[in-house]
Amino acid sequence: MGLQDADEPSRPIRIFISTGEVSGDLQGSRLVQALLRQAKVMNQPLDILALGGDRMAAAGATLIEHTSAIGSVGILEAIPFLFSGLKIQHRVRAQLTATPPDVVVLIDYFGVNLGVGRAVQRHFPQVPMLYYIAPQEWVWSLSPRNTQRIIGLSDRILAIFKAEADYYQCHGADVAWMGHPLLDWVSEAPTRADARQRLGLSTDQPAIALLPASRRQEMRYLLPVMFAAARRIQDQVPDVHFWIPASLAAYRPALERAVQTYGLHATVLDGQAHDAIAAADVVIGKSGTVNLETALMNVPQVVLYRVHPLTAWIARHLLHFSIPFMSPTNLAVMKPVVPEFLQDAATPQAIAQATLDLLLNPERRQQMQADYDQVRQALGQPGVSDRVAQAIFTQVQP
Repeated sequence: MGLQDADEPSRPIRIFISTGEVSGDLQGSRLVQALLRQAKVMNQPLDILALGGDRMAAAGATLIEHTSAIGSVGILEAIPFLFSGLKIQHRVRAQLTATPPDVVVLIDYFGVNLGVGRAVQRHFPQVPMLYYIAPQEWVWSLSPRNTQRIIGLSDRILAIFKAEADYYQCHGADVAWMGHPLLDWVSEAPTRADARQRLGLSTDQPAIALLPASRRQEMRYLLPVMFAAARRIQDQVPDVHFWIPASLAAYRPALERAVQTYGLHATVLDGQAHDAIAAADVVIGKSGTVNLETALMNVPQVVLYRVHPLTAWIARHLLHFSIPFMSPTNLAVMKPVVPEFLQDAATPQAIAQATLDLLLNPERRQQMQADYDQVRQALGQPGVSDRVAQAIFTQVQP
């Protein structure tokens, strides 16, 4: 593992981690904590350089570039970030030339990581590179070329879903199934009682959490339909209160304006997403990692996603885009545990109806919560972040 004898001074192992946007920053921060934890056990000095965000920096990584605001999903949506991505790749190359890493870890976010990974391979071919939380080609597989690109970047893929591991293994990758890192977090999740106390909610007041965005494009495409659905729900249940955590402080003004525009009985929170979810009777959320967090907190939910209409048309008609499910909660067990509405199906009426069914129908709520047990079992065993950290250390050359 490149560690010296106990009597000799150990040089720091240098690990470079590349990720982007809010969810990648969150998973990256948990990995940084686990790496530092394992290094302490081994009495091994460790330097972690990263492309990431505030959470990774707070966990102990030294940021080369801050990338939490460059995330996008879709073809047209990615265009504004192309130049920023190229600038980031140039800076990464310069930084790594000055301070070569012992191992590179890529997390999700194929757009920037493809360029970063290629630069690492070109300039540091001897450095092992792992892909942790690989892009979801195993779900949508738009192109066999993309799958091979991911495999080509990876000396090893550390998968978080069993189906993900099976997919990449069948395509020739060296893969290890780690389990999902949220299993390590769930013991820290707030209880319903504690969350309601912090938010000043009584035990019986109807509450719904609205989670529209971690990316800027989602504010444009998801917020209007989600808030219009919320207004329909409020018309049916006048005493309901909506809790809206701002994933980034920059989103707060737009969220507050939207609350006024739609006339919602709502509170915009600075963060506190987990309190909002735990306190809620139902969550209406965008598709993403937050769906699994909601499931692990045992809170019923409705999921939606929309992109630019032209992006959707290209994906459907030219790329023949087709997925079994979009929510990670459903993907974990490949069954419709939670209702999900994609693109044209994501209408205020459909979202409101599904939410009211969960809010007012105890049997529907109980069925979803029973299905959540299957989701938990499908995610593997706790200790994921430490297993991933150990797998990374084994790649460091003597």
